[in-house]
Amino acid sequence: MELTTETIRFIEENARADVRSLALQAKKYPKVDMAMAVVQIAGRQIAEAKVPTWYRTEGLLYPKHLSMEQCSSEATAIYKAGLVEGETFADLTGGFGIDCSFLSRKFKKADYVERQAELCELAKHNFPLLGLNIDVHNEDGVEYLKRMQPVDCLFLDPARRDGHGGKTVAISDCEPDVSALEELLVEKARKVMVKLSPMLDLSLALKDLKHVCEVHIVSTDNECKELLLILQKETASTEVSIHCINSLGALNGYRIYQEYAFTQEQERTSDCPLTHEVEVYLYEPNASIMKAGAYRSLTQAYPVKKLHPSSHLYVSPHFIEDFPGRKFQVEAVSGFGKKELKTFLQGMEK
Repeated sequence: MELTTETIRFIEENARADVRSLALQAKKYPKVDMAMAVVQIAGRQIAEAKVPTWYRTEGLLYPKHLSMEQCSSEATAIYKAGLVEGETFADLTGGFGIDCSFLSRKFKKADYVERQAELCELAKHNFPLLGLNIDVHNEDGVEYLKRMQPVDCLFLDPARRDGHGGKTVAISDCEPDVSALEELLVEKARKVMVKLSPMLDLSLALKDLKHVCEVHIVSTDNECKELLLILQKETASTEVSIHCINSLGALNGYRIYQEYAFTQEQERTSDCPLTHEVEVYLYEPNASIMKAGAYRSLTQAYPVKKLHPSSHLYVSPHFIEDFPGRKFQVEAVSGFGKKELKTFLQGMEK
């Protein structure tokens, strides 16, 4: 997957160009591998915002658009890396290698497994440039799992689409099927991390799997990105802790995360004070909390009241700075009646 000097120069000179326009100009540049150039330019443009550490590393090669679209962001990869550590690690669904590159730094030995030969070639090229010594295996992750030696940590990111391209909601519809492999996974690793789409049904996943000890729902700038399940053969508690994470960006080189944690038992047994009055401040929980359904327990962790059992809005008379979500100061309140709303809007214009 070597690039010619002409192709490298073309990529550098057109780093900000519209790739769709460039793709139509191949005949103007006979010495340029235009198909490869377009893929690399598009990949770098996505990486600039999604994986800035990779973007700043010279010489990296990027895959086709679908792999770039599906790979983890740097923010979520860094968060995952903070959950694990040990001697040995294996990523059974390597993909473009973003997660593997960040997670592997927490271990002395790491293995990357991927059945697509093209992605393995990219991994072999990119990992050394990133200062990583990771063994690359071009084979099926399930077959590798069956014969591998036990490790401290396993990572999987199952494919989340069915045979017709539709999105799945059940973990058993993903490939590989983690529910079918669960016993083997926990035999082969002290800790197993499974990355799932936030579209999946969390309650259904917890019913399907026996060894989940932690759930991490990760959002970036209030957009739900990943559902992480931590599996262990031996767990200290029968109650699964659910962590709702919202990445707010970086400050002085460190990621800033907003976190709220609870258990399903806490949610079931928590009192939930209601009010019909809109008070001075209005709150909307962040996307991770909404996905987790932590609507009752939230009122016990923060001095807020819920506006209605079917509403996910909360109010308080005093400002709660650390509330995990969006915060508003209420200036006026109106009903949805036509005349009332018209009068309200006219008043707001003055």
